[in-house]
Amino acid sequence: MNKTWQFNRMEVAGSLGDLGTLLPISLGMILANGLDPTGTFMTIGLFFIFSGIYYKVTVPVQPMKVIGAYAIATGMTAPQISASVFLVGCFLLIIGGTGTITLIGKYITKPVVRGVQLSTGILLMAEGVRFIVGTSKFQLLKASAEPWLSLQHLGPLPIGIVLGLVGGFLTLLFLENKKFPAGLLVIIGGLLLGVLLGDIDLFNSLSLGIHLPSFLPHGLPSQVDFSFALMALVLPQIPMTLGNAVIAYADLSEDYFGEKSKKVTYRAACISMALANFASFFMGGMPLCHGAGGLAAHYRFGARSAGSNLIIGGFFVILTLLLGSGLIVLLHLIPMAILGVLLLFAGSQLALTIMDLKERKEFFVAMIIMGITLASNLAAGFMVGILVHWILKSDKMSI
Repeated sequence: MNKTWQFNRMEVAGSLGDLGTLLPISLGMILANGLDPTGTFMTIGLFFIFSGIYYKVTVPVQPMKVIGAYAIATGMTAPQISASVFLVGCFLLIIGGTGTITLIGKYITKPVVRGVQLSTGILLMAEGVRFIVGTSKFQLLKASAEPWLSLQHLGPLPIGIVLGLVGGFLTLLFLENKKFPAGLLVIIGGLLLGVLLGDIDLFNSLSLGIHLPSFLPHGLPSQVDFSFALMALVLPQIPMTLGNAVIAYADLSEDYFGEKSKKVTYRAACISMALANFASFFMGGMPLCHGAGGLAAHYRFGARSAGSNLIIGGFFVILTLLLGSGLIVLLHLIPMAILGVLLLFAGSQLALTIMDLKERKEFFVAMIIMGITLASNLAAGFMVGILVHWILKSDKMSI
């Protein structure tokens, strides 16, 4: 039996294992930042499929969390995000194509990476809370906590807070459930609630057919967009991408799949992510990467072959082709509070990666990055964090 491709119940369950991370950020960037849903989900599906075909093992596809979290939290424009997608693709292609990734990896220390992850997680969690209580920039712009629900209060409580409490309870209850991933369960519940209580005429709003993504739907980013994206998004994303989506991911793939993962090298991971981001740039999607956490989630829920990639990738591609821009109608069925629960959950999992730090100096570096990020931005936190880490390498320095 060829175990490279398996299509059974466990592969289906495993293919859904990381939706709790993938969907909240992608939905958040579509709803809050105006990304094109057709291009976003088509790119995700194609990345899943071609990664599985090339690597021949289970391969995760995730949004770049630093860019996604900061973009959602600050309400950045679609052209600014597109600029970051292109710049990240260029960077990954250069370091992957030249083989300098191995050298660069030696200087990306764990405390700095964890500090960036912690800061990103906190930003996601804060935005999730805002979605639940109805104070995000997107909700304020719409002048409504739940713009597409006919019911705004349940007794004395706002409906968003009720949904947040119920959704949070379900997420915790099914957190370790292998048959019903918490993220998927909460999203399906939100969709059902949207159908029952929504103001959307679903049947007249959807148009089945063959829908293809538009070419550069947001236009070419300006020089100002590129400059801003480089400093505010790309530079803070680099250490996390190299540490988690390249080095940690490739090492974990070898642990899980052994000789079968021989194609999953540092260079190959950089190049495949670069190509995916170039495709995403031209289709108006979001920045994409691999990731150790995503692989662990797929594997934990049962994925053991590249078949899981074809299952989930095919789902995204077919849904996009059939619905096209109508996908945004389905997204409107998901209450903002439910999206907030998923953001809160995704952010907490990311922030908890700090738990593998051991020394006080390491924790201090991570906390410095978080503090500066909250007071300023991730770029400043990232740069100061690197400086502080190398200063603390001296035995004369103590915390």
